[in-house]
Amino acid sequence: MSQAQVDVSEVHWLMDMFQTVDVGLVVLNCDYRIQVWNGFMENHSGLTPRQVRDRYLFDFFSEIDEDWLRRKCDPVILLKNRAFTIWEQRPYIFKFRNYRPITGSAEYMYQNSTIFPLSDARGKVTHLCFIIYDVTDVAVSRIELESMNGRLKQLTKTDFLTQLFNRGHWEENLMREFKRLKRYPHKSTLLMCDIDHFKRINDTYGHAAGDVVIQSIADAVRKNLRTTDIAGRYGGEEYAILLVDTPIEQAAILAERLRQSVESLTINYNDKALKVTLSLGLAEFNADMSEHRQWIEASDKGLYMSKANGRNQVTSYQPE
Repeated sequence: MSQAQVDVSEVHWLMDMFQTVDVGLVVLNCDYRIQVWNGFMENHSGLTPRQVRDRYLFDFFSEIDEDWLRRKCDPVILLKNRAFTIWEQRPYIFKFRNYRPITGSAEYMYQNSTIFPLSDARGKVTHLCFIIYDVTDVAVSRIELESMNGRLKQLTKTDFLTQLFNRGHWEENLMREFKRLKRYPHKSTLLMCDIDHFKRINDTYGHAAGDVVIQSIADAVRKNLRTTDIAGRYGGEEYAILLVDTPIEQAAILAERLRQSVESLTINYNDKALKVTLSLGLAEFNADMSEHRQWIEASDKGLYMSKANGRNQVTSYQPE
């Protein structure tokens, strides 16, 4: 007898062995009618062996994808090979609730399973045997670890105060876009903006008020972003927005909309209504630029010109 086969005469021995162990044992005939149902399956389903005997599996467990399970079992019957399912691909075959206190965050039991053929004395496959393993502890631990790693990865990219990209990650995006523009003739524009008279807010109301203002302006930036725009906190009270595939004329319209949005904003802090404005500078990518920092410098020059000309305005930098 090959390892992939178990003679049907072995079923009663398997039943005795699997009645008390902490794994599920289900035996189906080739018409998917239940023949064996051990204590594990009874405990978790609430159905006794007598209740399920000779009943069609999919009548009791409608959540099982019948087409999927038949595709999984066909090679077991035809080729007499074992088949396996793992929770990463499909969380479970049988939708049992999870009652483990340690992994109480999981609503349902995660399962791995092994499916192997049972043959008669002539070698014909007559039954399918399913062994169901409860792997909820492992699955939840893996999911929580991946979630934690994802949050840590996100933290390395995000500015804590504004929840925009931090300068390092934002600049990585800028460098990628710069390299793309060097290869392909597209038009993208860089926008730098700065809160006007921010030091005055800190000196008058304190740094806590300054933080509220910085957060409020970040919210205004987010509300005015398109899905393709990439915004970050460049430093202090300065923000940077990469406007991908956007010529400077269109960028100027977007920048003006942001400027007006901030100008009309009222920021409440300790029962005080604070008003602020933005100065903004724009620079379109220029093929003569040899590195991305020249693009930042060009946009900064536009920002400086806005400041010098009275603040609360948008200036597009044009190279000489």
